[in-house]
Amino acid sequence: MGHGTNRVEDMASPNNGTTAPATANTRETIVDIHSVCLPPKKTTFQKLKKRFGDVFFPDDPLERFRNQTWRNRVILGLQSLFPIFTWGSQYDLKLLRSDVVSGLTIASLAIPQGISYAKLANLPPIVGLYSSFVPPLIYSVLGSSKHLAVGPVSIASLVMGSMLSESVSPTQDSILYLKLAFTSTFFAGLFQASLGLLRLGFLIDFLSKATLIGFTAGAAVIVSLQQLKGLLGIVHFTGKMQFIPVMSSVFSHRSEWSWETILMGLGFLAILLTTRHISMRKPKLFWISAASPLASVAISTLLVFLIRNKTQAISFIGHLPKGLNPPSSNMLYFSGTHLALAIKTGIITGILSLTEGIAVGRTFASLKNYQVNGNKEMMAIGFMNMAGSCTSCYVTTGSFSRSAVNYNAGAKTAVSNIVMASAVLVTLLFLMPLFYYTPNLILAAIILTAVIGLIDYQAAYKLWKVDKFDFFTCMCSFFGVLLVSVPLGLAIAVGVSVLKILLHVTRPNTLEFGNIQGTQIYQSVKRYREASRIPGFLILAVESPIYFANSTYLQERILRWTREEEARIKENNGSSLKCVILDMTAVSSIDTCGIEAVFELRRRLEKQSLQLVLVNPVGSVMEKLHKSKIIESLGLSGLYLTVGEAVADLSSTWKAHGQP
Repeated sequence: MGHGTNRVEDMASPNNGTTAPATANTRETIVDIHSVCLPPKKTTFQKLKKRFGDVFFPDDPLERFRNQTWRNRVILGLQSLFPIFTWGSQYDLKLLRSDVVSGLTIASLAIPQGISYAKLANLPPIVGLYSSFVPPLIYSVLGSSKHLAVGPVSIASLVMGSMLSESVSPTQDSILYLKLAFTSTFFAGLFQASLGLLRLGFLIDFLSKATLIGFTAGAAVIVSLQQLKGLLGIVHFTGKMQFIPVMSSVFSHRSEWSWETILMGLGFLAILLTTRHISMRKPKLFWISAASPLASVAISTLLVFLIRNKTQAISFIGHLPKGLNPPSSNMLYFSGTHLALAIKTGIITGILSLTEGIAVGRTFASLKNYQVNGNKEMMAIGFMNMAGSCTSCYVTTGSFSRSAVNYNAGAKTAVSNIVMASAVLVTLLFLMPLFYYTPNLILAAIILTAVIGLIDYQAAYKLWKVDKFDFFTCMCSFFGVLLVSVPLGLAIAVGVSVLKILLHVTRPNTLEFGNIQGTQIYQSVKRYREASRIPGFLILAVESPIYFANSTYLQERILRWTREEEARIKENNGSSLKCVILDMTAVSSIDTCGIEAVFELRRRLEKQSLQLVLVNPVGSVMEKLHKSKIIESLGLSGLYLTVGEAVADLSSTWKAHGQP
């Protein structure tokens, strides 16, 4: 931006910008007037190229390939596609020891959680173990996080179970239900990988933090209430996921309550919650909460085995098949009446699992000061779900609870996922008969312990303190999930978030500025008490782009500002209003509708004998104003670099003409 000290009678600046000089040649005062420059000239192709790069390639992924030999470029390309090549060459025995310890630790958590979450999705328990074997192996090769522990998660399991069971019964039509689960997983992976390949990850940002806080809390409550079936020993339980039907089912089947199940279930729940609390208070004792689910499964299974002849009140899992994941590509459902349901379920579970996985990965990456590439994570999670759908797995992602254990156990690389998968492999091949007498109540207790941490009341309270609209969005999501349904609750929350965006876009903020005495600083008169209005001027600032969605509103709002200012002046017998200054520093862009609105605003102000002055338009806005000839219509004193220069120059001009 060119600048210099010009005499006020100078009519132009020597550079390529447009100058806002004074018009009186008789003045003796010297005022610093800086020119408002046009941006450097660029072709349309150059502008589109830059814009395209800013939108889709903000991280400039090709930068590392520049000035490299072909051999280095091939190596860098392999490292970009397969992050395992980045750290694999430096892997040593010390790292392996750490990863083996952490991998075995998270395996002790992943095995019981996998079985539990599969039941939450109304799938056979063995599918949960299958999903803890293949996806972690694929992620260890493609993923960029060192600490993300991959497997089934509660929220995605709940959403898949609730959406699919609305149309297909998991008990009466189990084969079709299984086909739809695998097909939904395929479409979830396809959607996730497509976002990464096309670099469209910003689309998931429509799930704001406030939305996710409310959604996960509501889902956690629903998941917890659903576990009352296992903790109370109820046989005939509702398949609905709303608060009222679930509670109605609990109390209408009181005759099915089993005191043996309740006693054992509450006992193990108390143990699991206690170990969780200990590990939260003392992170070094993480292994207590990590080992407690598997230990609880072993102890409860032994107890049920010992009392199996004395009581039949405690239900258990039963037979689980041994062996590796069977192929399921032949079960993918690409035609038929339920295809739309599979696609919808896949997209929703894909978005939720992707959001959770990336958030968890970035959380632990920040703690160890390394970067997780969002687009690579989308592709890694997407490809592992696509592969998982062909190997009898359902939707998986990075789990916060398992990743926290992985981090605290000292994981150094993604090899911890390979170790975990190896432990699951051993379980699948040799240990499945040991789970025959595992009671359903312990699975319910494990799920309850895992999801209780998803109810983040402190985050909700912070939303209330900081942003009431965000808190409203959070509550819409929470009660929508709780009272309506899981997918509709999420849709309501996203709708409220979009409404918030539309309100900000179509009804942008405008401020009245005043001068802080003794300085050249102009700030909001409502925010700063020491900021005072300048007689004869109405100084306004627009805090948004000006385009078709808000141009009419801004025009009417500015005219209302002038009416209110004239009324205030009349009431206080002040100096008459002569000029409206529009500070465009925060106007990042403008379109043709916005330019027409500025034209119309200037015309309507002129009818009221008021001058319109623009201050500090940014480069792209300045270029469009220049091409539209609006700068010429504003006149020589219609454009300035700062509000202070505009006020000083126009005031001296009025004084030179003998105006008060």
